[in-house]
Amino acid sequence: MERKPVTSDGMAEALRSLRPGSNGDPAETSVRALGVAGVTVSVFPKSSATLNGTRTPEPLWSFPELSLQFEELQFTLGEGPGPDAAHAGAPVLEPVLSQVRPDRWPALLPAAQRLGVRGVCCFPLGLGAARLGILTLLCDGEHGLSNQQLLDANTLSAALTAALMNGNGPTHGGNTGDDGQLWPIDGLHRAVVHQATGMISVQLGVSMVEALVRLRAFAFGSERPVGDVADDVVARRLRFDDDRNGPHSPDGGEG
Repeated sequence: MERKPVTSDGMAEALRSLRPGSNGDPAETSVRALGVAGVTVSVFPKSSATLNGTRTPEPLWSFPELSLQFEELQFTLGEGPGPDAAHAGAPVLEPVLSQVRPDRWPALLPAAQRLGVRGVCCFPLGLGAARLGILTLLCDGEHGLSNQQLLDANTLSAALTAALMNGNGPTHGGNTGDDGQLWPIDGLHRAVVHQATGMISVQLGVSMVEALVRLRAFAFGSERPVGDVADDVVARRLRFDDDRNGPHSPDGGEG
């Protein structure tokens, strides 16, 4: 009799770390359980605000730091397996990025290589039309996920979806907020990008879509996270209203 596939013992431990009040670190535990290079869980804030007509998820927890850096890279460039999975509502599995067509993510692929990311698999979190977030796995770039890894990843995705549907669960490190909410509150650093985009739109007299393109291009060109550049715009340390000379600091320094 053929044995029915079951989740691994490591994934069972990771699932226990998702319980409210758990002292486990779900990100680090999930990395060990899945045998991958990194894990990030990003969720859509309850706000209905969008960038370029698309809702953008907030990183909830990740491990190691490279995972968060890759998440920020995708957000800065506006392309990659995460945005594709969020848009399509279906997994995007590219465990060997060196085999991906260069024209699929022309800006992301060389930047990911420089960052040291070799493979990425993204699983949407949601039920039906409800898009709740993304589970992103960083892979070693040498081979695809095994059947056990796929089973465990889908099990983790289902557990995260259930937690999000219930509106509660652990944050990074197993600590919950005062209300035990898993959802990020409105006003995290994605929100400042919305605000900065609006300010750039006014400064340059262009559409919000064009303003976001300018913001992302400047962030990528200066090798900074788009959230950091947005902070400077909102704090009025950086202006985009001199289109001839490019963004600049109001005090006379270069942006």
